[in-house]
Amino acid sequence: MNFCGSYRPGDVTFLLKRLAQLPFVNVGRKELLIQSGQRHYSEMLSPEALPSARYLAVFKAACEANRGQMARDCLTLAVLIAARRAGAITLVSLVRAGTPVGVILKHLLHQALGRDAAHYSVSIVRDRGIDEVALRHILAQGHAPESIVFIDGWTGKGVISRVLKDAVDGFNQRHGTAIDKGLYVLSDLAGTAACAASSVDYLIPSSILNATVSGLVSRSVLNASIGPGDFHGCVYYADFETHDLSREFADRVTAEGIAQAQAQRDGHSDGVNTPAPINRAHAATVSAQFLQATMARHGITDANLIKPGIGEATRVLLRRVPRLLMLRDADAPDVAHLKLLAAEKSVPVSVDAALPYQAVSLIQSAFDG
Repeated sequence: MNFCGSYRPGDVTFLLKRLAQLPFVNVGRKELLIQSGQRHYSEMLSPEALPSARYLAVFKAACEANRGQMARDCLTLAVLIAARRAGAITLVSLVRAGTPVGVILKHLLHQALGRDAAHYSVSIVRDRGIDEVALRHILAQGHAPESIVFIDGWTGKGVISRVLKDAVDGFNQRHGTAIDKGLYVLSDLAGTAACAASSVDYLIPSSILNATVSGLVSRSVLNASIGPGDFHGCVYYADFETHDLSREFADRVTAEGIAQAQAQRDGHSDGVNTPAPINRAHAATVSAQFLQATMARHGITDANLIKPGIGEATRVLLRRVPRLLMLRDADAPDVAHLKLLAAEKSVPVSVDAALPYQAVSLIQSAFDG
């Protein structure tokens, strides 16, 4: 089944199978099952809660502070996509973090750059690849393989970039297609994206909420309820509809991006400028050195327990069992929400001015103590 979640029908088509409310697994039990290898993370969901009033206030402050930067990066990414796709454009965002970005890009491409784009949102799962049923569906709608652009919010360690590359390579070999396996993101901390607006670790406002900024859709699910011809699954949080911010958030960032594009046109006869590429090699080196040093310092043998960058650190505090929150500057506005979450969950916080990212979360090993 395809649907648009809480977005407008023209904003996005989620290629996901809507599931009835699953038997949710509490966070502690889920962590034990994942780390013991008994269950894959994609097989389970923990219940989501609406943000507290304090946390929502922090989100709104983050929007005010960083909407301009996110809009600039979305506009930059739209320019890069338009330059790399001479013909049709088919945005394929990765559920969930890629979805708000994809919605914004679709509107910026049309309203700021005069380019139409289709937009689908599909599931990708670490260790299991991208939803090939969804990819085949997109091609069956008449979209050319060369028109596809994969969208996400950011890279942390670069795992999803690598999963996407391997999955699309395999898909292309089996189907005789030439789909671009590169990932397009706002911020590429790992140096693994094919195209990025920046490599700066900043607070992308949509990264700090869950379903209520992502079309009321859950993280994707891949378990026994998904048949061989089904899209990967999701839960739609209809109970959250009165609290949903998905359209409002996307609309405000889009409006800011359009205003920025107009301002650039007014000041530059060539219109919206194409940005310079980022230094991917440097970002990749910083990432590799940080992971190695952090594993040694904290006695960690599984790199999956280290989540660098504000976006990944937030996910840990929202839906995993955190061991430690590491901050570069505890007074930085971009980490205010992380401090609030850490306080609410009694997670220890350390400050290290030499940290290459604004924030890093370590996940508690299920076998400690």
